[in-house]
Parts: sequence; C-alpha cells; structure tokens
Amino acid sequence: MAHAPGLLKTYLEGYMAFRTASGFTPAEQQVVFLGVSKLNGCHYSVAAHCIVADRTSNLDPAVTAAIPTGSAVADPRLAALARFTSGMVKARGHVSSADGQAFLAAGYSEPQTLQVFLVTAMKTLSSHSNHVFHTAIDQRFADYA
Repeated sequence: MAHAPGLLKTYLEGYMAFRTASGFTPAEQQVVFLGVSKLNGCHYSVAAHCIVADRTSNLDPAVTAAIPTGSAVADPRLAALARFTSGMVKARGHVSSADGQAFLAAGYSEPQTLQVFLVTAMKTLSSHSNHVFHTAIDQRFADYA
C-alpha cells in the first residue's frame, strides 16, 4: 500500500478512527477485524489479528480460535458482533433483520453499525493488497497462520 499514498492514507486514517472512536472495546475490535479478514480470505490479516488479539486485547483465546474457523462464539455479546460482521461481509451490506436486531439487542448502537462498515472497507483494502502481492506471513505470525 506504500506505493499508493492515497490508499495507505485512507487505510491508516480509517484504522486509527476505528481504534480510537468506534465505541468498541479492544477485544470487540479484534472480533470485527478477525471476522472481516477471515471472510476476505486474507491469511496474513487473520494471523496478524490473532496475535494482536492474544497479546493486547484480553480477548478470550477461545474466541480468537473460533472466528478464523467459523466456529460458534460462546459469549452472547461477542457472538452477536461476530454474526453481524459476518453477515455484513457475506451479504455485502444486506444484513438480515434478525442479525441487525440481535446486534442492537446485544447492546451495540446504530453508530457502531457504521463502524463495522468502516472496518469492512478498510480490511478489504488490505486484504486485496495482500492477495494481489501474495504477501507472505511474517515469521512472528507463523504460529497463528
């Protein structure tokens, strides 16, 4: 992305806006990052976000393991977030009413719906960049590949 300054700037500014002003906890942020990365088929981003989740977000390792494999998330609030994120990516924004209502019923807000859109856009930029350039997984992420 460094070879396209506008792309890199868009990615970095979106990432920072999400990390600092989304209303999601660091653990919830990783649920969204992992969900979008998994569904985009970006092995690099999944590995990177798994290590970040394990080392910095206090996300239950069972959740970190579940999302990349498509397994159920036991925590009801995080499960609603994971389902909503998954639905957003799979249906390209046409989220089912049930998933949308479950997201709101779990205590999330309508503005946080838009924050999931932001991550979907950002992670698509990075995933497609990694796909096109066949980015190899760094050695430090290898255990999470």
